[in-house]
Amino acid sequence: MRIEGSVVLITGASEGIGAACAREFRKRGARLSLTARSEAKLKEVGGADGLVTAGDLTAAETRSKVVSRTMERFGAIDILINNAGVGFYAPSWKAPLEETRAMFELNFFAPLAMTQLVVPHMRERGGGMIVNIGSIAGKTTLPWFTLYSATKFALGSLTEGLGMELAPDKIRTMLVCPGYVRTGFQSHALVGRPPDRLLKGKKFAITPEQCAEAVARGVERNARTIVTPALGWVLIVLKRLFPTIVEAQMKKIHQSGQQ
Repeated sequence: MRIEGSVVLITGASEGIGAACAREFRKRGARLSLTARSEAKLKEVGGADGLVTAGDLTAAETRSKVVSRTMERFGAIDILINNAGVGFYAPSWKAPLEETRAMFELNFFAPLAMTQLVVPHMRERGGGMIVNIGSIAGKTTLPWFTLYSATKFALGSLTEGLGMELAPDKIRTMLVCPGYVRTGFQSHALVGRPPDRLLKGKKFAITPEQCAEAVARGVERNARTIVTPALGWVLIVLKRLFPTIVEAQMKKIHQSGQQ
């Protein structure tokens, strides 16, 4: 899909992957509509010509406002990047349900609701693309991240289903599955913290800019799924072929974090 001249709506755009996507897509000639909680950070990312709408994306009024303001300013939404999300490090069998529901609201129901608002405009325009930022945890369940994995598995299934549903309308979908990205994601988690072995593995992480570049390249070639770094495909394939072996290693990492 052509990025130059397109209107791109990005959620969770104030920092991390979302902000990096904003910079990358602007560099490629896109017109930007950005939303997140922090208006100050959005204005910094959006620059002089970007449209920014601050608010809580789990609130229906915020979602409606973002979409309506984007249509008023640009008259179209060509690409929706559902990036907003939050982490959650807690055993599923004792996780606080209120926080669990809050995570599902942001990680799954907000992208679904944004999609439902945007698709009618894309259908009227004759095409578009919905990009959902998932996670490697949405392809391989991580035991220190079980409930977060569940939200990303759900988002992945939604992305695949939408792609089939919307194909007659020339609306494509793309799922992005990042591995470890150097952002403030872990410090913003609703509950808990990751195992120490994961924190020590930061040297293998990619930057938000590398992730954003992979997203943009994927959009341009109409990819269905992007795993970044590409090495993540090895874990996905190994989990499918040798689940017992991979799960044994996952258990060791998880147990090390509980000691």
